[in-house]
Amino acid sequence: MPELKCTVQTCVHNHQFLCDKDKIEVGGSDARTSRETCCDSFQERKADSYQNAYSNSLSGSDITGSASEMTGIYCQAEECVYNHNKDCHAGKISVEGSNACQCEGTECATFACTCK
Repeated sequence: MPELKCTVQTCVHNHQFLCDKDKIEVGGSDARTSRETCCDSFQERKADSYQNAYSNSLSGSDITGSASEMTGIYCQAEECVYNHNKDCHAGKISVEGSNACQCEGTECATFACTCK
């Protein structure tokens, strides 16, 4: 399972650059660059959900799960060197898109094309 760092602070699953999902999905079946990938698991954090998540983290409860560095990655980017049968085998990955409001505003910055 890769170590995941996520800069997408607008995602409801992001808790201090960690993801609370056990497994995310990276989209971009025809991708040849990282910008052509995206985190299909992205869900926009609304203002009230951010406040609720912050309040719950202060009280010790977490309404969306437990954030972790280790996350399974189902990868649809067929040309990525780390993709083995739709499973990511990179040691570490970075999902970026700090101001995203939909999944197309995110990307797997670790993507490396086999096409080079």
